[in-house]
Amino acid sequence: MTAAGKLARAYCGGLKSAYCACGAREAWDHFASIAHGASREDLAALKALYPEVPESLLALLGIVDGTYFREYQGETAAFYFLGSGLEGYPYYLLSAKQMAQAGGGFAKWGGFLIRREFDGIPVDEKITDSLESLRWLHFSDCMNNGGTSRLYLDFSPSEKGRTGQVVRWLHDPGELAVIADSFDEYPQMLMDQEYDFINEDTAEE
Repeated sequence: MTAAGKLARAYCGGLKSAYCACGAREAWDHFASIAHGASREDLAALKALYPEVPESLLALLGIVDGTYFREYQGETAAFYFLGSGLEGYPYYLLSAKQMAQAGGGFAKWGGFLIRREFDGIPVDEKITDSLESLRWLHFSDCMNNGGTSRLYLDFSPSEKGRTGQVVRWLHDPGELAVIADSFDEYPQMLMDQEYDFINEDTAEE
C-alpha cells in the first residue's frame, strides 16, 4: 500500500474510533455499510482538471466518495467526515464529481478578498493577490451546508505559500486562512487534534 493509502486508511480508522467513543457506532456502521469509493472514471476526470491533486486526497476518495448529500444505494447520506481546526465544528467531504463540478466558484463571489479590496476580513499572506492566477479545488463544506465555511486546496499560492496548501474560508467571523501546508498534513492535523470536531452532539446530527 502506498503512503497516501496508509494515511487515508489511518484517518478513516481513527474517525471510526472517534464516532464509537461518542456512542455513535450505529451511525458510523450504517454509513460504512452503504458508502463506497469513487469510480476510476470520476477520479480520472478530477485529475484531468487538477493534475496537481495530491494522491492522499485521491486515496481518501477511493475509500469514501463524498459525504455531502451523496447518494449511495438509493439513500442520500449527509455525514460529518472532516474538520478544520475548529473544535466541535465538522465538515463534509465532497465527492470527486462534486469537486470537479465546483470549478472556480470562489473566484466568482470572493474575488474582492483575493484582491484585498476589503480590510475587514483578514487574508493569509500565503494566499495570492492575483485573481487571474487563482486555482483552487473546493473539497469540503461545513456543517451549515457550506454557507459558513469551506475548504480548498490552493494550487496558486503567493511566494510565501506552498502549492497544495489547505485554505479555510470562514464567514463569521470573516477569515481566509491557510490551515495546513499540504493535504498530507491536513488529515494528520485532524488526527493529532483527536478528531475534536466530533463529539456527542455532532456525532448524532
